[in-house]
Amino acid sequence: MLGSPDFPLLSKEGDITIGGAFSIHSQISKPPLSFIDTPDRLKCTRINFREFRFVQTMIFAIEEINNSSSLLPNISIGYKVFDSCGSTLPSTRAMMGLLDGQERTLGKTCSSQSSVHAIIGASESSSTIVMLQISGIFQIPVISHFATCACLSNRKAYPSFFRTIPSDYYQSRALAKLVKHFGWTWVGAVRSDNDYGNNGLATFITAASQEGVCIEYSEAISRTDPSEQIARVVRVIQSGSARVLVAFLAQSEMDVLLEESLKQNLTGLQWVGSESWITAGHLATKRYSGILTGSLGFTIRKTKITGLREFLLQVNPKFWEATFGCSFKNSLRGQTQCSGSEQLRDISNPFTDVSELRISNNVYKAVYAVAHALHSILKCGQSGEIVKHLQDVNFTLQSGERVYFDGNGDPAATYELVNWQRNQARDIVFVTVGSYDASLPNGKQFTMNGINITWAAESQKRPQSVCSESCQPGFRQAVIKGKPICCFSCVTCAAGEISNSSKCSRCPLEYWSNEDHSQCVPKVIEFLSYGETMGALLTAFSLFGASLTLVVSCVFFWFRHTPLVKASNSELSFLLLFSLTLCFLCSLTFIGRPSDWSCMLRHTAFGIAFALCMSCILAKTIAVVMAFKAKRPANTVPQCSAPLQRTSVLSCTLLQILICVVWLTLAPPFPYKNTAHATERIILECDLGSPIGFWVVLAYIGLLSVLCFILAFLARKLPDNFNEAKYITFSMLIFCAVWVTFIPAYVSSPGKFTVAVEIFAILASSFGLLFCIFAPKCYILLLKPEKNTKKHMMGRNQSK
Repeated sequence: MLGSPDFPLLSKEGDITIGGAFSIHSQISKPPLSFIDTPDRLKCTRINFREFRFVQTMIFAIEEINNSSSLLPNISIGYKVFDSCGSTLPSTRAMMGLLDGQERTLGKTCSSQSSVHAIIGASESSSTIVMLQISGIFQIPVISHFATCACLSNRKAYPSFFRTIPSDYYQSRALAKLVKHFGWTWVGAVRSDNDYGNNGLATFITAASQEGVCIEYSEAISRTDPSEQIARVVRVIQSGSARVLVAFLAQSEMDVLLEESLKQNLTGLQWVGSESWITAGHLATKRYSGILTGSLGFTIRKTKITGLREFLLQVNPKFWEATFGCSFKNSLRGQTQCSGSEQLRDISNPFTDVSELRISNNVYKAVYAVAHALHSILKCGQSGEIVKHLQDVNFTLQSGERVYFDGNGDPAATYELVNWQRNQARDIVFVTVGSYDASLPNGKQFTMNGINITWAAESQKRPQSVCSESCQPGFRQAVIKGKPICCFSCVTCAAGEISNSSKCSRCPLEYWSNEDHSQCVPKVIEFLSYGETMGALLTAFSLFGASLTLVVSCVFFWFRHTPLVKASNSELSFLLLFSLTLCFLCSLTFIGRPSDWSCMLRHTAFGIAFALCMSCILAKTIAVVMAFKAKRPANTVPQCSAPLQRTSVLSCTLLQILICVVWLTLAPPFPYKNTAHATERIILECDLGSPIGFWVVLAYIGLLSVLCFILAFLARKLPDNFNEAKYITFSMLIFCAVWVTFIPAYVSSPGKFTVAVEIFAILASSFGLLFCIFAPKCYILLLKPEKNTKKHMMGRNQSK
């Protein structure tokens, strides 16, 4: 820097000196490089009123501390303020100027000690980084009021850096949650091509992807870019399908982007802004209102600094030239002469506007943080690095705000969500509509306060910004190859699935999807009920069979003294009719909702009733065979006696009862919800418990029926006009045919038809027995009474 030292724009002597680096001017003119002559000095132009307010806020805080009797008493604070011009090269020169002494003549040796104890600034992350690369060597703390790059939280790289504004690490995540909250899954993004924009947007994109938000395009601009590059970016924005634009831009880049947007008439976009410009008052003018009205973005909380406005109105008259557009010197062409009577109170610009003191308050806090650190050093009576004492500061301002730094030199991350709305005077105002507090648990960090939001183009309806419309109920999202996940097609959910936003999920085992696949409903429980047609018909046939059996019983009882009834072994006939009645009625236990008792009853009742029935027929058959095969009358009595018949019937039935008891004891039948056979319904059926038990019961009945058939077949040609063995043989043929057919039908029948097949087999075999054995007898008893005689019964074989 020898030969061309930089000097502060504003300075004041003091016992302790605080440096400042602010972007007082927003444009920089780079001199041509001829490589022959020494380059001209960099020239910064176009004063930034907002940044100049930050400078005056720093001076105001220093003066307030100098007048305090409690903070740094009897010690004066001086300051040196340099212009960083919002660029890295001027920031480097400003940093060197802050480190060097104030000697204006050459030949002086450099002081071994820095001329400042701490530095406030800069406003841009990139400028701050280049300053830290120099100041870090000397452990001079830099406290930034506006540098938000998350990269600056790296304590190893920047051990002497502090800031009074939260890191973009939190702001980027807050913006991602904001976009997701309003359902904008397809957004465009534009950023400053520097550390602030590149790091901030990269963090936003990462957080947005975790929230399911896709970025249609991501463009970078710099204020030094040629106009063609800016125009190209605006054309990309205008041609995009995303209706929401996330602008992670510094104020200088925002200015050039808005100028080009006006040229290309870029309107109708929902702007989501970063903290650097979202509360910039100079953008909220009528010039840009058509573009930015309805903008949303996070910013730090605003506050009031008592006495600041009055202090700002006392600014040096040299500042008036830029404010009023006049000159104290000889008037230049197109510029009026300053009269000296101009009043700053009459001017409304970002310098005098103290209604939105957010970043200015950060400058105010930074100065007080340095003062408290210095006060701590002097109070202890020890010399030490100010960095260590800055890390430990913890104080409360007059406004009630607490100031402290975490381990990374960052403050607490709390934001307000502001919305650009028009007041009654049609001026743009920043209305707080929500908040974000990073210290709260996830899910409670972002909240809305219920205030109505003005959207893009002053619309009251929230804009939609999605790549693909949400799928209707019953459809799921299917990724389109080569496109982001937010672009998808809709595919119908499979049966038994419901759509859950982006995917289909299968219903629980006992539930099924409704018609539009929007929710799971309980599956239809299917069983053979009395209310349905098939159940009613089977019930009717069962009752009809039982009633018909009772009618036959009554007929037999009425004609009990006739030869035909006596010849038919009336006792066994009545017992057989009773068992047939039970057979008909047991089919009713198979109809209705299965329960523990009904499942056990239906199979045991069926097994015992048919065992009793077959036992009676077997006893009748044995009696007939023995009666006609006897050689002597003496042999007939013991072989065909009633006690013997009763004993045989009882024994055969008791054996079946024993089998059923063992079955119920070891593995009884139980109700079972069958979901495997039919996916869309539940078949409520009786599980056999032990299939072996069921087939043993069935096999025993089959054994008895086979014995009856064999014996009846042997006695079919016995001499008699009324040979009962013929009818028993025929009835057993029908019985066996029914139950042999039943087995494959039972195994292959689905759902409630399994039960219906079993009932049908019971009724068919019961009707077969009833008609084959008793129909011929009832025919004679009722229609041919002349044949109901002993003579006719004996017929031509009466001699035998």
